[in-house]
Amino acid sequence: MPRTTVFESVIERLEILAPDGVVDEGLMPGLNDDQVLELYRNMVRMRVFDEKAVKLQRQGRMGTWPPLKGQEAAQAGVALAMSDDDWLVPAFREHGIMILRGVPGHLVLAYWAGDERGSAFPDGVRCFPIAVPVGSQFGHGAGLGMSLGLRGEQAVAVTFGGDGATSEGDFHEALNFAGVFKARTVFVIQNNGWAISVPRSGQTASATLAQKALAYGIPGVQVDGNDVFAVYAATMEALERARSGDGPTLIEAVTYRLGDHTTADDAGRYRTEEEVEAWKERDPILRLGRYLQARGLWDDAREEMLAEEAAKWVSSQIEALEAMTPPDPADIFRYMYAEMPANLEEQMRSLIEEVAS
Repeated sequence: MPRTTVFESVIERLEILAPDGVVDEGLMPGLNDDQVLELYRNMVRMRVFDEKAVKLQRQGRMGTWPPLKGQEAAQAGVALAMSDDDWLVPAFREHGIMILRGVPGHLVLAYWAGDERGSAFPDGVRCFPIAVPVGSQFGHGAGLGMSLGLRGEQAVAVTFGGDGATSEGDFHEALNFAGVFKARTVFVIQNNGWAISVPRSGQTASATLAQKALAYGIPGVQVDGNDVFAVYAATMEALERARSGDGPTLIEAVTYRLGDHTTADDAGRYRTEEEVEAWKERDPILRLGRYLQARGLWDDAREEMLAEEAAKWVSSQIEALEAMTPPDPADIFRYMYAEMPANLEEQMRSLIEEVAS
């Protein structure tokens, strides 16, 4: 018998907004001027918040911080596409979209300052706690998406990860589960080119990360992750697919982290200056700014005003962080068990006595 083809597929890449600010009008999503301006303001505020957090860590006022500089479009575009009822399941570099989804900025800072109360979000905020173990959040997103479908909700779970996380077994298990059970889940991979010091080429032999979806019977699409319009359009399509009961989608947003992996990292040891400079020309904020200026929707005066507003807001979050009462040391024993084991009760009493003495 002759050999026959049993499966063929293609992976599409979506780009709408070029680095020079010119758009493909035929692909532009239906956004009004106010929504586009909102995207820009949100991205600028993300960057100001992020850069200030790095400074706080350098000053010893906060612990390790994972910068998102350069990846703002991949988070702002997804946030705008999500409905109020949708759930966010973040990894550890998603503080931008977490804030856009209602998590107070000072709680994000508190978490990275070592205060577990930073994971106690206000009622009604549909966001899971930060997931530091690489890839563990994918299973959470798949399970949540399945539960939303079983409950008859139209809400969708949107879970994030990096390119390195696609090499973890959790990623493949989650996509397999979500594909089989048509979970209401959208998987967003922020492919920033590096898993700490390991380049994407050292993570996988696949030409794209989006094509990994095909093995699990779900669609995958690659987008220019520095193009906020492409991110928004792809997310809207994926969300509509999930809401209609057609199952999950994998979105690979190709972007670049302009800073270190975390403040405990020195990216200069494994990346060239030429590489970083080339990606600065593709900066998502500069790109959208050029589009707005060409449309007559933005100018230097508005930019200065936005910078002042963003700085003021960030200062208010730092003030709220520093106004938090010190955590109770005994809390390290609480909230794990419905009934605390006797050995932990004894340890907690000893700690309380030590602190009181």
